[in-house]
Amino acid sequence: MASAVPDDWRVLALDPPRALGAPPVRGRMRAEPGDFIVEELLGFEPAGEGPHVLLRVRKRGANTEWVARELARRAACRPFDVGYAGLKDRHAVTTQWFTVPRGKMPVEAWLDHAGEGYAVLEAHAHTRKLPRGALAGNRFELRIRDVVGDREALAARLGDLADHGVPDYFGPQRFGRELSNLVRLHAGDLRTDRAFALSAARSLVFNAVLARRVQDGSWAQLEAGDVANLDGKGSVFAVDALDEALAARAAGLDLHPTGPLWGQGEPRVTGRVAALEAAVREQFASVCQALEAEGVAMARRPLRVAVRDLAHAFEGDMLVLRLRLTAGSFATTVLREVLDAANDR
Repeated sequence: MASAVPDDWRVLALDPPRALGAPPVRGRMRAEPGDFIVEELLGFEPAGEGPHVLLRVRKRGANTEWVARELARRAACRPFDVGYAGLKDRHAVTTQWFTVPRGKMPVEAWLDHAGEGYAVLEAHAHTRKLPRGALAGNRFELRIRDVVGDREALAARLGDLADHGVPDYFGPQRFGRELSNLVRLHAGDLRTDRAFALSAARSLVFNAVLARRVQDGSWAQLEAGDVANLDGKGSVFAVDALDEALAARAAGLDLHPTGPLWGQGEPRVTGRVAALEAAVREQFASVCQALEAEGVAMARRPLRVAVRDLAHAFEGDMLVLRLRLTAGSFATTVLREVLDAANDR
């Protein structure tokens, strides 16, 4: 199915330019779900009261939407009434947060609830439905098997990542199995799974902008004309002129340059950055026009993600990586700067 999209689309989705060159090791990913462990980190505390129940759920081999439907059945509500902050991979062990309407069932009754591939770990009364994106970040524990290569170079590469971050590409998950979301987009079908198709379209254009800035070496530094993002926050501001203070904050991973999530409105960049983004818009004119016609609003996303709490260890020929990323960033984009990985999924 992936052959039904242009070659440049496929490269941007599956193998965009690396910032740090060829990885020093290779190995095998996801031999089993426990090789990819993800824990959602809330940016707030449960309210302790209110008309909803905030649930902490561990799932294994189950996708988020299926678990949400199972929780809806238990709560006797519509699937739409179940809130969750983001989608998580089925082929993993993930700890996620959901909300359901409180109804007549005591909050404590949720604590003994489990189903195929999932179990409720915590339950708290809460004031509102959990919206998408309501996370501070995600913590990952990743196991890569049968690792071969230069371990000293790997340690140096990981130090580089901790110091400078990595390009914040959208990972292959965003584009669907066998690039199915891009196949529909290329065929002009925005009606089937509309939200996924529009998301894939914005992700493709963003990856194209980031790829150009990786190639010209400007992905990790601010320049005049950029729109900057404050690390871990949604706030952005225009960089009319670059001074030493802004440059130092970018070097310290406090500020990041951004790229466009395309839609209606102005991208806000100027100068060389505006020319670069205009060239990408011309390259992907039909995609950008479709996004504008659908009324999607222009937004900005950091070009770089800081890799926090990074640690690694070897257990024989298995590499164990631990790290924390801001919400919306992909562990797979970090891994591809570290290793060439065969995926057993």
